[in-house]
This record gives sequence, C-alpha cells and structure tokens, in this order.
Amino acid sequence: MSAPIVVFDLDGTLVDTAPDLLGTLAVVLSEFGYPAIDTPDERAIIGQGSRRMIDFALDALGADAAAADLEAMHLRFLDHYGENVAVQSRPFPSVPETLDRLAKAGATLAICTNKYEAMSVKLMDALGLTDRFAAIVGADSLPVRKPDPGHLTGTIERAGGDPARAVMIGDSRTDIDTAKAAGIPVIAVDFGYTDVPVGDLGPDHVISHYDELYDLAVRHIGLE
Repeated sequence: MSAPIVVFDLDGTLVDTAPDLLGTLAVVLSEFGYPAIDTPDERAIIGQGSRRMIDFALDALGADAAAADLEAMHLRFLDHYGENVAVQSRPFPSVPETLDRLAKAGATLAICTNKYEAMSVKLMDALGLTDRFAAIVGADSLPVRKPDPGHLTGTIERAGGDPARAVMIGDSRTDIDTAKAAGIPVIAVDFGYTDVPVGDLGPDHVISHYDELYDLAVRHIGLE
C-alpha cells in the first residue's frame, strides 16, 4: 500500500550547501585562470546543477571559455566538490527534528534533487541524515530531471509513496514548476537559493523556518 509522502529538494531546502559549492567554484575558477565572481547574490546561482554554476560564473566574468575548458572545469568541480561536500554545509535549523516528527506521524520522506545522486548520498551520509529517507533521487537517477515532473513522480514511486497524498518542499522556481506540473502541492522555504522572492513564484505556502512545516505538510498528505 502506498504511503503519504513528503518530498524535499536538497540544496537550499534541507541543507545550506552554499559555502561548499561556492568554495569549490572559487577553486575551479582560480585553477583555470579566472578571477572570483562578484555578484549581488551569488547564492542564487545554486540549484540548477554544477555545470550551470560554472556557466553563470563565466558569463558574469564576461569570459568566453572553449568547450574543452568547460568540460574540464566541470570535471574538476565534481572532483573537488566530491572531496569537500560537507566541510561547511549544514542542515537548516530544526531540519532533523522536523523530519523525525513527520516520520513519527506516518509520513514517508524522500529527496528529489538536481544534485548527482552519489554526491547527494555522500552529503546525507556525512550529515547523518541518510536513513531518514526512503529514496534519494538525483539528477542522474532517472532519464529526466527537474523541472520535468517525471523526476518528482519517479521519486514518489521509488519511495513507495502515494502521489495523491504527496507534498513537495523546495526553495526555487525549478521546484515549484516541477510540483505544479506534477499536480503536487508545494511548500516553499524563503531562506534558500532563488533569484526572485519565492512567494512570487506561486507556491501553495511559504515558510521561513522548519518549525512551520509540520502542520502544513501533514494537512496536505492527510495525516490530520
């Protein structure tokens, strides 16, 4: 029998991964002869994958990197980040407690992220959170990735969840668009990585702290 399920994005939603991602980006830019980027909110470039972070940085610098350099930079990014995935990254306040409370109430938990699956599992392992999730589905886990709704519905299926009793938790346009396309309610956190106020993107609810999540989530998945 399928279970009620809460599906989380990872970067900027469950975990503040910006320090390690941006640290890796700075290392890669320096090693390939580029200066550091200086943008008003560099955290907003996180969430669309590591290749997009490099593209954004080069655009911000006005650089015209050769295709071979882009591939080499991306491979170096993955290598460095893989060795430094949890140096400064930490769960947002009250995340572990909220996950435990949801699970105790009968919710299945899953992650649907555009981070590669192995990186996601390594991060969750380092933070001691892996066992709380029935599935951790990354950008390379399925033939599609967010904002394709199949990434979310595929995550729900892998976790043994019921799409009719599901809710998505995210921080960006990508998460909100994915949930809407899948017909799944979406709760947005306003402390994540987005280039516009997340409330302007049309989520069902916006929260500013994980202490606010439980009541909204269980209502959507029918545990009240």
